[in-house]
Amino acid sequence: MNRDAFLRDLRRYCRKNGLAFEWNPRHGKGGHGEIGVSGRYTTVQTNLTEGRIESILKQFGLPKNAV
Repeated sequence: MNRDAFLRDLRRYCRKNGLAFEWNPRHGKGGHGEIGVSGRYTTVQTNLTEGRIESILKQFGLPKNAV
């Protein structure tokens, strides 16, 4: 899954569940950017594997089927 599709799905999930969502492409170098969900932040790469997606969702405390 590419980052744009992941961000779109995560933004939709957050909106549906009343969670704050932030995306800042300027925090990070190269193809990296920073996302935030309800006050928690992490760095996201351009190309995401299933393992990275699960790790990101776990950091935010979201279920695996969120995206």
